[in-house]
Amino acid sequence: MQEPLINQRIRARELRVIGPKGENLGILTLEEALKIAEKYSLDLIEISPNATPSVAKVADFGRYLYEENKKSKQSKKSHSVEVKTVQVKLGTGNHDLALKAKKASEWLSEGNRVKVDLFLPGRAKYLDEKFLKERIERMLKLVSVDYKIADPAKKSPKGLTIIIERA
Repeated sequence: MQEPLINQRIRARELRVIGPKGENLGILTLEEALKIAEKYSLDLIEISPNATPSVAKVADFGRYLYEENKKSKQSKKSHSVEVKTVQVKLGTGNHDLALKAKKASEWLSEGNRVKVDLFLPGRAKYLDEKFLKERIERMLKLVSVDYKIADPAKKSPKGLTIIIERA
Protein backbone atom coordinates (compact mmCIF):
# COMPACT_ATOMS: atom_id res chain seq x y z
CA MET A 1 0.00 0.00 0.00
CA GLN A 2 1.29 3.43 -0.98
CA GLU A 3 1.51 5.91 1.87
CA PRO A 4 -1.00 8.76 1.51
CA LEU A 5 0.13 12.35 0.94
CA ILE A 6 -0.09 14.68 3.93
CA ASN A 7 -0.12 18.45 4.55
CA GLN A 8 2.13 20.40 2.09
CA ARG A 9 2.80 17.28 -0.05
CA ILE A 10 -0.80 17.28 -1.34
CA ARG A 11 -0.86 18.50 -4.95
CA ALA A 12 -4.61 19.00 -5.50
CA ARG A 13 -5.88 22.61 -5.52
CA GLU A 14 -9.36 21.75 -4.23
CA LEU A 15 -10.27 19.06 -1.73
CA ARG A 16 -13.44 17.59 -0.30
CA VAL A 17 -12.54 17.79 3.39
CA ILE A 18 -13.74 15.48 6.16
CA GLY A 19 -13.39 16.87 9.67
CA PRO A 20 -11.81 15.19 12.71
CA LYS A 21 -15.18 13.84 13.90
CA GLY A 22 -16.14 12.51 10.45
CA GLU A 23 -18.27 15.50 9.46
CA ASN A 24 -18.20 16.78 5.88
CA LEU A 25 -16.64 20.26 5.76
CA GLY A 26 -17.31 20.65 2.03
CA ILE A 27 -15.04 21.48 -0.89
CA LEU A 28 -12.20 23.78 0.20
CA THR A 29 -8.97 25.06 -1.28
CA LEU A 30 -5.76 23.42 -0.09
CA GLU A 31 -4.82 26.53 1.94
CA GLU A 32 -8.19 26.63 3.77
CA ALA A 33 -7.99 22.90 4.51
CA LEU A 34 -4.45 23.25 5.90
CA LYS A 35 -5.61 26.12 8.16
CA ILE A 36 -8.43 23.95 9.53
CA ALA A 37 -6.01 21.08 10.17
CA GLU A 38 -3.63 23.49 11.93
CA LYS A 39 -6.52 24.84 14.04
CA TYR A 40 -7.16 21.30 15.38
CA SER A 41 -3.39 20.58 15.67
CA LEU A 42 -3.83 17.62 13.31
CA ASP A 43 -2.66 16.61 9.83
CA LEU A 44 -4.45 16.90 6.50
CA ILE A 45 -4.34 13.43 4.91
CA GLU A 46 -5.30 12.82 1.27
CA ILE A 47 -7.30 9.58 1.54
CA SER A 48 -8.76 9.39 -1.98
CA PRO A 49 -6.51 11.10 -4.56
CA ASN A 50 -8.37 9.62 -7.58
CA ALA A 51 -11.74 11.16 -6.69
CA THR A 52 -12.89 14.44 -8.22
CA PRO A 53 -12.20 16.53 -6.20
CA SER A 54 -9.69 14.59 -4.07
CA VAL A 55 -10.88 13.61 -0.60
CA ALA A 56 -8.81 14.63 2.41
CA LYS A 57 -9.34 14.01 6.10
CA VAL A 58 -8.28 16.06 9.12
CA ALA A 59 -6.77 13.49 11.50
CA ASP A 60 -3.66 12.45 13.39
CA PHE A 61 -1.42 10.83 10.75
CA GLY A 62 0.11 8.24 13.10
CA ARG A 63 -3.31 7.15 14.31
CA TYR A 64 -4.61 7.06 10.72
CA LEU A 65 -1.78 4.72 9.65
CA TYR A 66 -2.39 2.53 12.70
CA GLU A 67 -6.13 2.20 11.89
CA GLU A 68 -5.46 1.42 8.21
CA ASN A 69 -2.86 -1.21 9.16
CA LYS A 70 -5.32 -2.75 11.61
CA LYS A 71 -8.05 -2.88 8.91
CA SER A 72 -5.77 -4.56 6.37
CA LYS A 73 -4.65 -7.17 8.91
CA GLN A 74 -8.27 -7.84 9.83
CA SER A 75 -9.28 -8.32 6.20
CA LYS A 76 -6.39 -10.75 5.62
CA LYS A 77 -7.37 -12.75 8.69
CA SER A 78 -11.02 -13.22 7.73
CA HIS A 79 -10.30 -14.90 4.37
CA SER A 80 -8.63 -18.04 5.68
CA VAL A 81 -10.86 -21.07 5.20
CA GLU A 82 -9.75 -24.30 6.80
CA VAL A 83 -10.78 -27.79 5.84
CA LYS A 84 -11.79 -29.65 8.98
CA THR A 85 -12.09 -33.43 8.93
CA VAL A 86 -14.72 -35.72 10.42
CA GLN A 87 -14.06 -39.45 10.25
CA VAL A 88 -16.89 -41.98 10.39
CA LYS A 89 -16.85 -45.76 9.97
CA LEU A 90 -19.40 -48.20 8.62
CA GLY A 91 -20.58 -49.20 12.08
CA THR A 92 -20.55 -45.76 13.74
CA GLY A 93 -23.56 -45.51 16.04
CA ASN A 94 -26.32 -42.90 15.73
CA HIS A 95 -25.26 -41.01 18.86
CA ASP A 96 -21.66 -40.71 17.64
CA LEU A 97 -22.90 -39.61 14.21
CA ALA A 98 -25.03 -36.92 15.88
CA LEU A 99 -21.99 -35.65 17.83
CA LYS A 100 -19.83 -35.55 14.70
CA ALA A 101 -22.63 -33.83 12.75
CA LYS A 102 -22.95 -31.22 15.55
CA LYS A 103 -19.20 -30.51 15.35
CA ALA A 104 -19.39 -30.32 11.54
CA SER A 105 -22.30 -27.85 11.87
CA GLU A 106 -20.20 -25.64 14.18
CA TRP A 107 -17.32 -25.63 11.70
CA LEU A 108 -19.63 -24.84 8.78
CA SER A 109 -21.21 -21.93 10.67
CA GLU A 110 -17.68 -20.55 11.31
CA GLY A 111 -17.18 -20.59 7.51
CA ASN A 112 -14.87 -23.60 7.28
CA ARG A 113 -15.22 -26.49 4.86
CA VAL A 114 -15.75 -29.97 6.28
CA LYS A 115 -14.27 -33.14 4.82
CA VAL A 116 -16.26 -36.23 5.77
CA ASP A 117 -14.13 -39.39 5.57
CA LEU A 118 -15.87 -42.76 5.57
CA PHE A 119 -13.06 -44.97 6.84
CA LEU A 120 -13.06 -48.39 5.23
CA PRO A 121 -10.66 -51.03 6.55
CA GLY A 122 -9.47 -53.93 4.36
CA ARG A 123 -12.14 -55.58 2.23
CA ALA A 124 -14.78 -52.96 3.10
CA LYS A 125 -13.20 -50.78 0.37
CA TYR A 126 -14.75 -53.10 -2.23
CA LEU A 127 -18.35 -52.83 -0.97
CA ASP A 128 -21.08 -51.44 -3.23
CA GLU A 129 -20.51 -47.71 -3.75
CA LYS A 130 -24.22 -46.93 -3.45
CA PHE A 131 -24.24 -48.56 0.01
CA LEU A 132 -21.16 -46.57 1.06
CA LYS A 133 -22.69 -43.26 -0.10
CA GLU A 134 -25.80 -44.04 1.97
CA ARG A 135 -23.53 -44.39 5.01
CA ILE A 136 -22.14 -40.88 4.45
CA GLU A 137 -25.64 -39.51 3.82
CA ARG A 138 -26.69 -40.86 7.23
CA MET A 139 -24.31 -38.39 8.87
CA LEU A 140 -25.00 -35.52 6.47
CA LYS A 141 -28.75 -35.69 7.28
CA LEU A 142 -27.88 -34.80 10.89
CA VAL A 143 -25.94 -31.62 9.95
CA SER A 144 -28.08 -28.69 11.17
CA VAL A 145 -26.53 -25.93 9.00
CA ASP A 146 -27.49 -25.45 5.33
CA TYR A 147 -24.62 -26.82 3.26
CA LYS A 148 -23.71 -27.63 -0.30
CA ILE A 149 -21.43 -30.36 -1.59
CA ALA A 150 -18.18 -28.73 -2.69
CA ASP A 151 -16.56 -31.99 -3.80
CA PRO A 152 -18.73 -35.06 -4.45
CA ALA A 153 -17.98 -38.48 -2.91
CA LYS A 154 -14.72 -39.93 -4.23
CA LYS A 155 -12.67 -42.98 -3.45
CA SER A 156 -9.63 -42.12 -1.35
CA PRO A 157 -6.87 -44.22 0.22
CA LYS A 158 -8.84 -44.28 3.48
CA GLY A 159 -12.16 -45.11 1.86
CA LEU A 160 -14.74 -42.59 0.65
CA THR A 161 -14.43 -38.80 1.02
CA ILE A 162 -16.89 -35.93 0.51
CA ILE A 163 -16.28 -32.21 1.13
CA ILE A 164 -19.11 -29.88 2.15
CA GLU A 165 -19.25 -26.12 2.63
CA ARG A 166 -21.78 -23.58 3.82
CA ALA A 167 -24.55 -22.88 1.32
